[in-house]
Amino acid sequence: MDGRLSGLSAEEKLEEMFSSWLSPPRIKFISPEAEKSYQERVTRIKDVIQLKVPDRVPVYPSTGLFPAHYAGITAEETMYDHEKLIMAWKKYVFDFEPDVYGDSAGVGPGKAYEILDYKLYRWPGHGTPPDTSIQYVEAEYMKADEYDVLIRDPSDFWMRIYLPRICGALEPFKKLSALIDTAEMPCTPAYLVPYGMPEVRAAFEALLAAGEEALNWMKVTAACDKAVVESGFPILEGSFTKAPFDTLGDTLRGTRGIMLDMYRQPDKLLEAIDRLTPLMIEMGVSGARASGHPVVFIPLHKGADGFMSDEQYRRFYWPTLREVILGLINEGLVPLIFAEGAYNARLEIIKDLPKGKTIWRFDHTDMARAKEILGDIACIAGNVPSSLLSTNTPDEVKAYCRKLIDVAGKDGGFILTSGAVVDKAKPENVKAMIDFTKEYGVYG
Repeated sequence: MDGRLSGLSAEEKLEEMFSSWLSPPRIKFISPEAEKSYQERVTRIKDVIQLKVPDRVPVYPSTGLFPAHYAGITAEETMYDHEKLIMAWKKYVFDFEPDVYGDSAGVGPGKAYEILDYKLYRWPGHGTPPDTSIQYVEAEYMKADEYDVLIRDPSDFWMRIYLPRICGALEPFKKLSALIDTAEMPCTPAYLVPYGMPEVRAAFEALLAAGEEALNWMKVTAACDKAVVESGFPILEGSFTKAPFDTLGDTLRGTRGIMLDMYRQPDKLLEAIDRLTPLMIEMGVSGARASGHPVVFIPLHKGADGFMSDEQYRRFYWPTLREVILGLINEGLVPLIFAEGAYNARLEIIKDLPKGKTIWRFDHTDMARAKEILGDIACIAGNVPSSLLSTNTPDEVKAYCRKLIDVAGKDGGFILTSGAVVDKAKPENVKAMIDFTKEYGVYG
């Protein structure tokens, strides 16, 4: 893929990426009908991204752990029992037939986290009940006085400071020297000394064991996803990255820490965000190139209404997020930006983007206003409430979907999906959401 894209314009790169997604290499469809259905689904998504009117409104729920609950297994089992995971994801896709789906690898390999003594999250059966989703453990994993260390060399910071704090098994990594110490032969022996220490060797052995678990996990989930794709169902997201502000605010400084930094050391915060921006672009690009899928998922956390003022958003959040979005677009990719929470106060700001190059998925945002402001700029997606799918009736779900299609789906450029991740929804409600959209959301 990289060789073919070299020297192409952004538009040509995008068409190459869409072509790869439409006709994926190494995929042998189970039938001509499956191939036709797959290409129709990808084309439907491509049309709405480019603000064309498709045959009908595309529909998918952001499923989270719903496949597990639907299949009658616990969230913990999906992280430890490969066969049950495969069974649950296939059952969900084949029974509900969404236009696109999220891959089966998202829940992660529980055993690998155990080996590392991973402290950043609690997960089902390991800090949370067996049938619940993961929970982030909020803390300052980067101290307020460590900005210069991060800015100087982010990878070194991750290796020798951040990883020892979030993984108990990797705590000995803080004894390592910087890789640059190997620049000349006289310095190299001193650099190598920590690798001979028993505790450092044990840390690397833990990392190797976790890597083996992760590799096995990826082989299993890749085989599962390949079988689903070969049956005619595309995976929506080909890569992942983050807003630079969130990279700092989510798992480094934490919410409290970064909010204080906006007042106490704003210049350092801005310098660090700028330093991380090209790394976030590369993160999204490398994953998309590897998968052959143009859609790059970007979940937004700290920029929602209520977290900061519009003035702060324009200063600290939007400029580098926009730079990431444009960096991905220039590489022929489609950012799928998930505006978690409400983004009603941000709509006028975020419309400053190229036409027909992005998907904005909204959670609690007013979809009529989003359509009015962004409708001629970006594909919008949303926003069936998870609470509605969990507690209400199929008829109420259909009524909500009808309103969304009438308002946000007018003239195309709209994907009907859940506002947030769906875990324990009623199956009949999820089915009503998908089936009704396929019936009612037809154009022309």
